[in-house]
Amino acid sequence: MKIIICFPPLNSEKGCPTLGQNRQFQYFKEPTLIYPVVPAIAATLLKQNGFDVVWLDCLAQNITQEDFFAMVKEQTPDIIAFETKAPVIKKEWEIVNRLKKENPKLLTAFFGDHVTALPQESFEHSGIDYVLTGGDYDFLLLNLCKHLQDPQGISLEGGIWMRKGEAAESTGDFTLEHNLDMLPFIDRDLTCWKDYAYKNGNYRRTPGTYIMSGRDCWWGKCTFCSWPQLYPKFRARSVKNVLDEIQHLVETFHVREIMDDTGTFSVGAWLKEFCEGMIERGLNKKVTLDCNMRFGAVDFEGYKLMRKAGFRFLLFGVESANQATLDRIKKDLTVEVIKKSCKEAREAGLYPHITIMFGYPWETLEEANNTFDLGAWLLKKGYAYTMQSTVVIPYPRTPLFVECEEKGWLTTGSWDDFDMKRPVMKLGFSESEIPKLVQKLYRVSFSLEFIFRKILSIREIDDIKYFWRAFLKVIGHILDFKRNKPKKRL
Repeated sequence: MKIIICFPPLNSEKGCPTLGQNRQFQYFKEPTLIYPVVPAIAATLLKQNGFDVVWLDCLAQNITQEDFFAMVKEQTPDIIAFETKAPVIKKEWEIVNRLKKENPKLLTAFFGDHVTALPQESFEHSGIDYVLTGGDYDFLLLNLCKHLQDPQGISLEGGIWMRKGEAAESTGDFTLEHNLDMLPFIDRDLTCWKDYAYKNGNYRRTPGTYIMSGRDCWWGKCTFCSWPQLYPKFRARSVKNVLDEIQHLVETFHVREIMDDTGTFSVGAWLKEFCEGMIERGLNKKVTLDCNMRFGAVDFEGYKLMRKAGFRFLLFGVESANQATLDRIKKDLTVEVIKKSCKEAREAGLYPHITIMFGYPWETLEEANNTFDLGAWLLKKGYAYTMQSTVVIPYPRTPLFVECEEKGWLTTGSWDDFDMKRPVMKLGFSESEIPKLVQKLYRVSFSLEFIFRKILSIREIDDIKYFWRAFLKVIGHILDFKRNKPKKRL
């Protein structure tokens, strides 16, 4: 049986979509390629179990739509599986329908947060055959393919939706009982890892790649985040298992930087054991580590240990400078903790990257400006090294989306509009202020104080290359949020 794991051609005049391994969908003028860990594990599992696997990422490989359809016809797969998200779901329905028309025997499957939230929707609007819900779709895709080979001997696991005529039926709720330590290390050659090793603004050193030491976020309460639907229960791999994978990447592929894309990196005793293991194995001298982190989850001594273990880049979610908003979106943070934790991480020699969002329906323009002021202050003082500014988007079935439905806040009924180009929730001020705030925050990167601190931080040629790549990304992000005339709402 042949399986294609695919990211179809979805480029548009809006830019390149950040589809794979991404919690917040966005089009970028300057592409950022994120290595899709879970789909890559799915491909590896299938190959390990004797299936013929083709990795086809049209976004990373610059494959046009017509070439894509021709390649599928030439490959004659039995099943093709796609990750999808809300802003591109309609395009992927169209792609599935054309594939089914041109390849009548082809089976198709979706996975991802959008179809986990709304599994039946895709059966109503497309010819999709299967929807895999939950975050362990690597295990589920293997289970599905084994079942298709041996329907009498292999039962389907919970979480799989399938077409039955014009309707769809489910095998029940998905579970997260799979043992992550039993997963093979990703077949990086099969999944074309080098396509993602350079065009990523987070990497200071290249080539870089991604891993996941856990699924997904041990906090998992932020009301705007769609991934708690995929992973309502947090699981971490063993320290030894993760260290072994890092050593494998360093020794086999000569990777120089690794981003752990767990929603929030494990802390406490797990983190201490991990850092000590990096040091004992000497990996801290060979590779740089990046990860997602929560403010206040690690103290100053912990940050120093992380730095010694080889960590460099920590991604933190600021989201807002207004305490009422932080409480409402369940961040369980105060502005004081944000400032203190960011400062301590930087003083320990780490480089905090902050994410900030604008467009909460309950905030005033003054409160939105408070958030801008905090982000600008952290950047100018050097406590935050880099940042990403975005528009708040309520993805389907998240607590924020449910609140929007209850209070009539949504201004559009089209998933196409959930692409972070503009707000999709009613605001207490003009919508045109949002791109101004986002662009103004990115323009802090051109302030003399910010530039001066960056010059002082240069230590080697990799720093200069990194700053140049970051400069191009900033220009791209400013273009991403150019002030388009708002579209008429439904």
